[in-house]
Amino acid sequence: MVRRRPQFTPSPQWRRGVELVRPVRVDPSGETGPTERQARGRGWRRSSRGLYVPAGVDGDHVQQRVLEAATAVPDGYITGWATFAWSGAHWFDGTDRAGRPVPVPIVVHEHRRDDQPGYVITQERLALRHCRELDGVRGTDPTRSIAFEARYAPDLVSAVVALDMAMTTDLVSKVEVAAYAASLNGWTGVPLLREAIPYVVENSWSPMESEMRLAWVIELGVGRIACNQPVFDLAGNHVGTPDLLDLDAGVVGEYDGALHLAGKQRSRDIKREGDFRRLGLECVTMVAGDRRDPSDFLQRTHDARRRARHRVGPRQWTITPPAWWTPTTTVEQRRALTADQRSRFLRRRSA
Repeated sequence: MVRRRPQFTPSPQWRRGVELVRPVRVDPSGETGPTERQARGRGWRRSSRGLYVPAGVDGDHVQQRVLEAATAVPDGYITGWATFAWSGAHWFDGTDRAGRPVPVPIVVHEHRRDDQPGYVITQERLALRHCRELDGVRGTDPTRSIAFEARYAPDLVSAVVALDMAMTTDLVSKVEVAAYAASLNGWTGVPLLREAIPYVVENSWSPMESEMRLAWVIELGVGRIACNQPVFDLAGNHVGTPDLLDLDAGVVGEYDGALHLAGKQRSRDIKREGDFRRLGLECVTMVAGDRRDPSDFLQRTHDARRRARHRVGPRQWTITPPAWWTPTTTVEQRRALTADQRSRFLRRRSA
């Protein structure tokens, strides 16, 4: 009688409600991994050279991608966007601006090159103080990770957007990144990182908002812009929190994605725009099509700024909050919040 090999079933690893599976190697006994015959069957998927996961595991999920890459290079450290994705950061989904998957970046100490589909190896100096481990995955700390992402960004806008989104996690601040950038000399991409830092803000809530702000700054030369800055009337009532606010001209900028086009959200947007206009603020909206060609949006902004500058009389709005208001526009302010305050005050930011 032929004894059948046991069918190995890996134990899942749960992160934020998502079931992840760490890849395993072939085991002739079938006790710690699939046998060679099982690995060749339809029940398993090769995640990288010599490693396998059950075929039903979603290899497109960003954290599963990170786990598979980290397991393939056990002596390496995930870095760049992957550090934030593994931490559960909302905007780090492992795709470029066109929505295409990008490889997981991994730093190794020794000089070697064995990239495989799904990850890319980089050899750079790595001090132990920048190394950490989170739930069984080794990576670089947030400051070094986002500096890496910005240094290797394809352009200035992409670098600033990455840095902006890192700030929303409160894992790193602009001051911390600037101090780290100042310590780097001769590293790949440092000039781009240093060029990007002055454009960074700590309160942009989405990549689209960051792109819209940069269009104002770079293309129109708009100077003082507040991001998600609460606006109050002169009686201290909170009127709204626009995506952007041109503090000099008095122009509100909003990005309307698909969420804003239907139902109650659209009604709320229209009402809020009316509230802003009653205070003397001009409003301009960016939509998805403007990201491909922002010329119309820039013209609308130019027109709105011209109208705003022709308004007469004292301003009816202010960004100075009343005494009872809890500010959350900087990393330092948000780090000081209690868990209950974060839940109440930062709900919209994580939506």
